[in-house]
Amino acid sequence: MRLLRLFSILPLLVSSHVIHAAEVPPASGSTAPAPAVTIVAAADREIVEKAVVTGTLVPRDEILVAPEIEGYRITELLVEEGAEVEKGQVLARLSLEMIATQEAANVAAIAKAQAAIVQARSQIVQSEAAQIEANLSLERARSLIKTGNATAAVLEQRVSAAQGGEGRLAAAKGGLQLAEADLAAARAQSNEIALRRARTDIKAPDGGIVSRRTARIGAAATSTGEPLFRLIARGEIELEGEVPETWMPRIERGNIVRLEADQGRIVTGKVRRIDPEIDRLTRLGKIRISLDRDPSLRIGAFARGKVEVARRDSVAVPLSAVLYGIDGSALVYVVNDGTVEARKVVSGLAADGFMEIRDGLRSGEAVVARASSFLRHGDRVRPVQPKAEAAASVTSR
Repeated sequence: MRLLRLFSILPLLVSSHVIHAAEVPPASGSTAPAPAVTIVAAADREIVEKAVVTGTLVPRDEILVAPEIEGYRITELLVEEGAEVEKGQVLARLSLEMIATQEAANVAAIAKAQAAIVQARSQIVQSEAAQIEANLSLERARSLIKTGNATAAVLEQRVSAAQGGEGRLAAAKGGLQLAEADLAAARAQSNEIALRRARTDIKAPDGGIVSRRTARIGAAATSTGEPLFRLIARGEIELEGEVPETWMPRIERGNIVRLEADQGRIVTGKVRRIDPEIDRLTRLGKIRISLDRDPSLRIGAFARGKVEVARRDSVAVPLSAVLYGIDGSALVYVVNDGTVEARKVVSGLAADGFMEIRDGLRSGEAVVARASSFLRHGDRVRPVQPKAEAAASVTSR
């Protein structure tokens, strides 16, 4: 009987306990804690945005040295590859054997022409004297025929003699002109031979560095085919570089460039030329970068560097702190008194892991170091400093 009564009151006891538990408010310690987020302070920073450029080292201007006369053998080579030469310096010499033969023949031709001139002038003097005598004889014959002391045949003979004298005088003068022309031709040939002699010295048209020498002793010099020497004009070497087309509109002449050459050496330069065409296949544009003089640079070598596109001092945050929307707008999560504020900002330059904030954020404001779409405006968070900053703070204490 007692057992039956106990089973009858048990449901009432259980129900009353459940109602009592529902009425008791939960303990304050059972509330979910605010998530911890790493924060960083926006700070003034110099942002230098750079475009990557790769390419090959080439001469700014290349000088091709070829002989100006054909068929002469190379007898001397005076410079080697890598030598620095000055304007007008002799690089090689050609054989003078043929030149010497031509000079001897020319000397004889000049002497012959000069002798012919002397002979022609002598003939002119003789012809002029004979012409004067023939004219006087003709005048006497004309006077005698008037008085009847000479016949018409004599007069005709004297007229013929005078005319013959005029012809011989004209021929003598023509011979003089011909001899003088021969002398002028011989002297012109002498100048030409002297020019050929001078051209047997192969000289550098301008100062520079010998990058290649194909001349060989004993070979016949020719202006066709491979030049005897190739010079890097004034020793100036450039980078013929390629840049993605998205960077091309932002690159300007005079932009500073830092190249990484062999063994990690840094070579500085400036953008000298920007080609107007983009390669349709690679979508790369070409630029020419003039480099500071460095004797260790080698044409044909590969080089990689960065072109300074823009430089500004501005408020900046880590790249990871900026979140972009579908419309391209940028926002950061500002943390103030443990509360998140989703704030739109205007981003700018990006470099070295930092983003410039041109508007919407002040230096010193704390932002979430790694922005995430899981955060919402008004969320409560527990700010945590980066480990490096926290360690520095403990050390300073």
